[in-house]
Amino acid sequence: MNLTLGQQLLTLVILAIPITSIAWTITHEEIFRETRDWCVRNSKTCRTIYERKFFYLFTCEYCFSHYVTAIFLFITRFKLLMPGWRGYLISGFALVWVANIYMSIFARLRLDIKRERVEISAAENDVKAESSGEK
Repeated sequence: MNLTLGQQLLTLVILAIPITSIAWTITHEEIFRETRDWCVRNSKTCRTIYERKFFYLFTCEYCFSHYVTAIFLFITRFKLLMPGWRGYLISGFALVWVANIYMSIFARLRLDIKRERVEISAAENDVKAESSGEK
């Protein structure tokens, strides 16, 4: 399947979305908290460096995105710019890069949303304190 450069870039941008979603969900979201906490403990306490690094992979979105990308490349056979192994290599690092840009944007948005919630909560508490002081 020969794609034009534009189609390859569009595929790159779209394919990075599920990679981002999977890597972020496993390394940050509440549904995997217990497993992630276990991996964090093991990444600090296991005897060998190989064991510690293996468990660390499940706690770092950047590291984990490399493995998710490898799985997606195996499934999709997506190659960027060149045929063969060179195209896989280029697409692998490009997908990791785009996915991590997405994760950085998402992390920033979540931080902004959390800050707004804290500010709203503080303002509500101030209003409650003022109204209870008037009674």
